[in-house]
Amino acid sequence: MSTPFNTKCMLYLTSVLILSCMKFVLATNFYRDFDILWGNGRGNILNNGKVLMLSLDESSGSGIQSKRAYMFSRIDMQIKLISGNSAGTVTTFYVASEGDKRDEIDIEFLGNLTGDPYTVHTNIYTKGKGDREQQFRLWFDPTTSFHTYTITWNPFMIAIYVDGTPIRVFKNMESSGVPYINELPMKVYASLWNADQWATRGGAIKTNWTEAPFITWFRNFKARGCVWMNGESTCNSGSSKSINQDWYKQKELDLSRNEMLKLVQHKHMVYNYCNDFNRFPLGLPQECH
Repeated sequence: MSTPFNTKCMLYLTSVLILSCMKFVLATNFYRDFDILWGNGRGNILNNGKVLMLSLDESSGSGIQSKRAYMFSRIDMQIKLISGNSAGTVTTFYVASEGDKRDEIDIEFLGNLTGDPYTVHTNIYTKGKGDREQQFRLWFDPTTSFHTYTITWNPFMIAIYVDGTPIRVFKNMESSGVPYINELPMKVYASLWNADQWATRGGAIKTNWTEAPFITWFRNFKARGCVWMNGESTCNSGSSKSINQDWYKQKELDLSRNEMLKLVQHKHMVYNYCNDFNRFPLGLPQECH
């Protein structure tokens, strides 16, 4: 016969085991991690929370927002983009704070005609100011299978990766007077919407609504970060393991990834604001130097 003490121990161990299993099973769960922000039924969570589908038709697109906010994070999302004619559409995956003086790290996929490549449009906002666009052509077809897109944001640098390959780095240059993202917590967003006034060839190619609904798929969301709780980052409170992880301590790319970054920017970058002298006739932004 079990004593009350042994019974309590068994119940505790059982509950720990159940919680551990739940953590494993629920590692990726859009029900748990996100709210459908808009779309009136055009965003759907499927397969017991493992898959997200966002759709766009002539009436509306759709979007989601993470339940948690982060002050520094590594965010991974696997995405399969709209196949066929996606001209005029924009699929987004980004992190952003709230308010007019928002901070934001953007990845936007600009659709195109069938057979033409997507353009990956990136931008970084600090204190409500963006204008830091870099654009790339993907070196694979992002519509036939899922690929992993990553945003890493720590006290030293911001980096954007595609399947583990860095495509963009923005370092903390506050010591030189360049604002950095380190004051406001940011949530994770994904959306699908129509922007045919500018998205494809500067708006020359419009969305073909006869091919709607347009659908983008998301899965395997992972967030390793400093969660914002009760007005404080868990990293500051000492209750987070994130501060001991490589992504948090990284001050620059290692040699091999730096070579990968140079190669991608040489072969696949199609626009860099730091080379646009017409846009900045009074001088390029300070970080470009």
